Amino acid sequence: MVSGNAVIKNATGLHLKPAARFCEEALKYKSTITFTFGGTTANAKSVLSVLGACVKSGDEIEIVCNGEDEQEALDNLLKAISEGLGDEI
Repeated sequence: MVSGNAVIKNATGLHLKPAARFCEEALKYKSTITFTFGGTTANAKSVLSVLGACVKSGDEIEIVCNGEDEQEALDNLLKAISEGLGDEI
């Protein structure tokens, strides 16, 4: 199991477009991928779960990956977040 923290830089937080991009990236990996925010744990592979976490701009999330490709998954998810998940940042 590996984990890392990331600050959401998107102006509107994890709204539909970046949430979908986040899930799209997470679905590339076999590992179980979740994130924690505000006492809630969300499934990173479910758009509804990601949207339900209500993550806003400037919020910090902790991503947890567990499985055979966990480090690659974590590294690429952190990179995708730092690059704005397809949004202008």
